[in-house]
Amino acid sequence: MTTLMFILGIVLFAVGLLFSIAWHELGHLSTAKLFGVRVPQYMVGFGPTIFSRKRGETEYGIKAIPFGGYIRMIGMFPPGPDGRLESRSTSPWRGMIEDARSAAYEELRPGDENRMFYTRAPWKRVIVMFAGPFMNLILAVVLFLTVLMGFGITQQTTSVSSVSQCVIAQSENRDKCVKGDPASPAAAAGLKAGDKIVSFDGTRTDDWNELSDLIRANPGKEVPIVVERDGRAVTLHAKIATNQVAKKDAGGQIVEGQYVQAGFLGFSAATGVVKQDFGDSVTWMGDRIGEAVDSLAALPGKIPALWNAAFDGAEREADSPMGVVGAARVGGEIFTLDIPPTQQLAMALMLVAGFNLSLFLFNMLPLLPLDGGHIAGALWESLRRHLARLLRRPDPGPFDVAKLMPVAYVVAGIFICFTILVLIADVVNPVRIS
Repeated sequence: MTTLMFILGIVLFAVGLLFSIAWHELGHLSTAKLFGVRVPQYMVGFGPTIFSRKRGETEYGIKAIPFGGYIRMIGMFPPGPDGRLESRSTSPWRGMIEDARSAAYEELRPGDENRMFYTRAPWKRVIVMFAGPFMNLILAVVLFLTVLMGFGITQQTTSVSSVSQCVIAQSENRDKCVKGDPASPAAAAGLKAGDKIVSFDGTRTDDWNELSDLIRANPGKEVPIVVERDGRAVTLHAKIATNQVAKKDAGGQIVEGQYVQAGFLGFSAATGVVKQDFGDSVTWMGDRIGEAVDSLAALPGKIPALWNAAFDGAEREADSPMGVVGAARVGGEIFTLDIPPTQQLAMALMLVAGFNLSLFLFNMLPLLPLDGGHIAGALWESLRRHLARLLRRPDPGPFDVAKLMPVAYVVAGIFICFTILVLIADVVNPVRIS
């Protein structure tokens, strides 16, 4: 049964992956057709074609390797300086440029002269290239909101899981009381496991972070605490102690290894699945986007640890970069966890949502062959044409993105090497969940 559920999780992630890729390419396809660019092909995957069917002037299909997708647009790059495709050159760098230019004209037909991508205004080209990543962002937001507002997420609540019997500085890293430790305010006030705190010092609260901040902000003060116990309200009185507690950042997250002096009540909060309202969901997504941007910026620095995990048997870090194979494995593990099926589904949707958010951010990098590289090229063309008009100089014409193809090949080579490294790590030393 466990193996079957593991396979089911992998299959569901694969379906989500294929849909995400198709959805991304649909953004490019729909906007390209909107602006009159001819699109001969719309493909999900790479390699040999498994299935295809032609509708109108576009061939739609699925290929064997589901690690990406593409649409082929006519005239992605402008002709050479002489207005024609240049002849082959013995220079390898020039050869790369000419190969890219030739590929953009492979399926040119009579009447396509005004339907080529490079002939569209820069703002239209920006929209076409941005539409793909933007579709991934839309899908990520929809999935995140579905989980946050529909299923809920596991978080600390205002219910009491356990009560500390004494005051212990958190930096001491112990949970047993010793002689001389003062009694905790929670124990002295009669707080019990199972109580739900509904009011603190006259302030009603059902949010753990808000309650935690109220406790921290009132050291030395005696406060009334209203709890819900066995279906009735009970008022307790506690004198908040001053203690060394873990520091929080601006987002309310614990900062590992850093401590501050603050108010201390002395209980552990129970965790539970809590549905979020729209405002909390937007805040949560904003935090996750910020974390994703930071992770993307920190990616190069994680390569040594990833290499050690892949080849030296080092422990795989929890925030280690993970590829499609690793994500599929996590998708399988989700459905083997001993949690309710609704939470399994919620976690799987979160995984697909996170994948789409990563696709959006990664594709927005201003590097060819990524969408962000084409966007940067179109913006640069628009800028230099506006400057030429402002300075009353001749129109410099389209910016020849094909000239950057040698750099694009280098970038693609780096990405391929990184992908292979991640793949090896995902196979021999995968990230696991519990």
